Amino acid sequence: MTGAPVGLLIGGDRITSTGHTHEHIFPATGLPNATVAMAGAADVDRAVDAARAAQREWMAQTVDMRRDRLIDLADAVHQHLDELATLNVQDYAVPISFAGTAHMLEGFLRHFAGYADKIAGSSTPVSGSFDVNLVEREPYGVVGVIAPWNGALAVAGSCVAPALAAGNAVIFKPSELAPLAALRFGELCLEAGLPPGLVNILPAGAEGGDALVRHPGIRKVHFTGGGTTARAVIRAAAENLTPVVAELGGKSGNIIFDDADLDRAAMLSAHQGPLMQSGQSCACASRLLVHASVYDTFVEKFLAVLDSAPAGDPFDPLVRFGPVISESALTRILDTVDLAVSAGAGELLTGGKRMGGPLAQGFYIEPTVFADVDNSSPLAQTETFGPVVSISRFTDDDQAVRTANDTRYGLNAFVHTRDLRRAHRVSRALESGSVWINSTSRISPQGPYGGYKQSGFGRTGGWEGLLEFLQTKTIRIGLD
Repeated sequence: MTGAPVGLLIGGDRITSTGHTHEHIFPATGLPNATVAMAGAADVDRAVDAARAAQREWMAQTVDMRRDRLIDLADAVHQHLDELATLNVQDYAVPISFAGTAHMLEGFLRHFAGYADKIAGSSTPVSGSFDVNLVEREPYGVVGVIAPWNGALAVAGSCVAPALAAGNAVIFKPSELAPLAALRFGELCLEAGLPPGLVNILPAGAEGGDALVRHPGIRKVHFTGGGTTARAVIRAAAENLTPVVAELGGKSGNIIFDDADLDRAAMLSAHQGPLMQSGQSCACASRLLVHASVYDTFVEKFLAVLDSAPAGDPFDPLVRFGPVISESALTRILDTVDLAVSAGAGELLTGGKRMGGPLAQGFYIEPTVFADVDNSSPLAQTETFGPVVSISRFTDDDQAVRTANDTRYGLNAFVHTRDLRRAHRVSRALESGSVWINSTSRISPQGPYGGYKQSGFGRTGGWEGLLEFLQTKTIRIGLD
């Protein structure tokens, strides 16, 4: 899809003349896919003005009207699931078989629509008086939501949906690397009857993102991405003391106990590790910790799953493995592999090279597995954000937990066991915002999701996720 520039969505208008564009490259072919207009400071100013007006209009509606508009939006997303999935593939070449974040978006919209008419405050007694003391929850006003290239629709669901349900307007910044699905979501907001400007979509790079978080009209920022960028976002937001929620990276421990169903564990670990989004996920289970007694058997099964996963055209429904996002990402990941090999970080069992043949023009890297990796090595401690995983052994539960926790990250952890007592005991000992037992990372709108340690702070999903977009006010009525 090439042609005229893909524009920003501000108010009800598509803006294509911003003075700066980005050439979007389709990762599966390395060829230009679209030209994307990039937002700058002036565009952020205009979007904030539109959002302020729309937020006043939104809050002038009754709660049941706002609830119904969000349900209408969920219906519109449902009617366009196939289109949104296709745009996901065009954005970052995720295989169509894994492009299910449009379903996630719909689910979050329906869930939080139900909260729109249920946001309740309270009345409390006060010391030494019979005054009426009310505690109310109110929206911030205009919030900024910054999404990574690998999850624009997921972030639209987990952040934009509760922000709207809480009564806010949103300026949503998708990455310039993957703006197409997000822009279509913005159009669906208009088609569903939301006030123009309630959801503005501003693809942007560092300049536009900096202008967004520094803008005095932005009352809160929700950022999803890496730690380095998060620090810059927090520093910029601090100028106006703007609060920030941050969902950041991970280096998830994936513990395979000796009583696990090894076939299922191998399949789930391959999916959650190098296969899903080619390992380009903060939820990637990139550190496999395997009990010594089943180590060899598990590794054999795990490699067999990887070998059987077809790589190729991401639009092919049979394909399970796609490219990484860019040439620069490919180079960075391969350099990480080469450094690990030269440093003797572990035994390279498979992968470690760029794929050739019909995939040579795309950014494909073979699923890469290192065995017997020391947990103190950079390979085990640094987020690779690619299809690279390490495997190491443990001999008892305490060692498994210590190794899993021996990282600065704490977003996800995975446990495979048939022992219910062990599952409860280990999950409580793991320093992680989410622990998945005999499962992949299946984020749902009912459950709060977020990190410990340097994996961030704040939550999406559940009541906790809604509260991130509400502020508390006390009102005291004197009666004495």
